[in-house]
Amino acid sequence: MSDTDLLVRRFEEERSRLRTVAHRMLGSPAEAEDAVQDTWLRLTRADADAIDNLPGWLTTTVGRVCLDRLRSASARHEEPADVAGESAAAETVGGRDPEQEALLAESVGQALEVVLTTLGPTERLVFVLHDMFAVSFEEIAPVVDRNVAAVRQIASRARRRVQGRSVDPEVDPARQRRVVEAFLVASREGRFDDLVSLLDPYVVLRGDAAAVRMGGTAELRGRAGVAGFFTGRAQAAVPAFVDGMPGAVVIMGGRTTIALSFTVTDRILAIEVVADPDRLRDLDLVVDGAPAR
Repeated sequence: MSDTDLLVRRFEEERSRLRTVAHRMLGSPAEAEDAVQDTWLRLTRADADAIDNLPGWLTTTVGRVCLDRLRSASARHEEPADVAGESAAAETVGGRDPEQEALLAESVGQALEVVLTTLGPTERLVFVLHDMFAVSFEEIAPVVDRNVAAVRQIASRARRRVQGRSVDPEVDPARQRRVVEAFLVASREGRFDDLVSLLDPYVVLRGDAAAVRMGGTAELRGRAGVAGFFTGRAQAAVPAFVDGMPGAVVIMGGRTTIALSFTVTDRILAIEVVADPDRLRDLDLVVDGAPAR
């Protein structure tokens, strides 16, 4: 198999996920297909051998393509495509029949509609990539030309706007807090099976350099590995709100030493561990209704 054939195969393995990212960004199956094709063209012009993490590169690239399209549409004062009505005609788009389109529209659901109607292009990209597809803030920052702290603030603002308009149980803060609290209890009590049940199969755990020095891990993927890592841990972690979302902190000597932020839908999609003092100061941390220091 030639290098080109291998690259095509690897891209096709990611196509469905890239289409979902683009669809949630743009709200249109046809535009999503175009964005995915643009991503493929960018890949063919890039040095593929120098890309260490192809799925991550493709995710951020399709996000950048979508952001460019959204900004262009905003400049032309165009309204986003109607989510529910876009594919109502009985034509096939991208090789899918109307029934398949209806299933896809259902999977996008109310959350997409809210995102499309309440968020600006940059907020939409940050929200979709981080909260829906577990892309780290560090990876998103260069895409939107912001520093990591600014991206965190954008994400927090986007969440507040979305949650202020949506009662979808998958983005219900009370339900998310219950999932996080159940995870912390299962972690402390060493209940591996319960941890697995709370984690998405493709969950991603990321820690900053300071967390790694404290015995953490830079990155770990898959629920078995993440559950194994947390089994017996979280002994000192207490529930908290991290940038407005349910999370946890470790406080020692009156100071927050670790913050854990969770991306939660029906299960936990991602966990980010922050221990760097400068990054901790940038976070909005609340424990028992009071700011944490």
